[in-house]
Amino acid sequence: MSVVHHLDQATVVRYASGDLDEAFSVIVASHLAMCSTCRKAVRAAEELGGCLLDKQDDAPMSDDLFDRLMDGIVSDPTSPDVDVRPAARSVDGDVPLPLRRYVGPSLDGVRWKRAAPGIRRHRIDLGGRTGSSLYMLHIAPGMALPEHGHGGNEMTLILSGAYNDMFGRFGPGDIADLDEDVEHKPIVEDGAACVCLVATEAPTRFKDVVSRLLQPIVGI
Repeated sequence: MSVVHHLDQATVVRYASGDLDEAFSVIVASHLAMCSTCRKAVRAAEELGGCLLDKQDDAPMSDDLFDRLMDGIVSDPTSPDVDVRPAARSVDGDVPLPLRRYVGPSLDGVRWKRAAPGIRRHRIDLGGRTGSSLYMLHIAPGMALPEHGHGGNEMTLILSGAYNDMFGRFGPGDIADLDEDVEHKPIVEDGAACVCLVATEAPTRFKDVVSRLLQPIVGI
């Protein structure tokens, strides 16, 4: 697998420091399972963070701090029971290991719902643990999505198939790490559907009137 499009450096630092919510952590971890370049970047960021912590002056702590910390970890019902930080390549089949807890081991088992002609969607329920959304899209071969922007940060990880836009070709393992200032028009390549994992902070902003009217029905 040859990955061309990688994580933004700011995302690498945020992931390494644990500053991403569950939706974005899952998609980043899934990309890391498919991309050795970004795995190395995350390890380097973690090592740098460790060095910076070592240089900090010691701070006084209460005697019961460790016990209170462990009690919080055990009793917190909102903590997801999943490790989304792969240490090495973890792809065996078409679903990265960090994503399997959510959708199973194969794309063939995903329960799709029709969102629009040529588009099927599978929304991943995170149990209210994050304000962001995580879902999968199955887009028909040759289909062009309407030009759109994003109300916040958005990441799209390609699991199978490919699309092209102003930034180039995105195939399996590639990730589009976009902010709210970017507008693009993905066009799926002929021959195979494009299946992707998407994390968003806010709903998509479509430019044309028809797409905006259909957005509540499509749900992306």
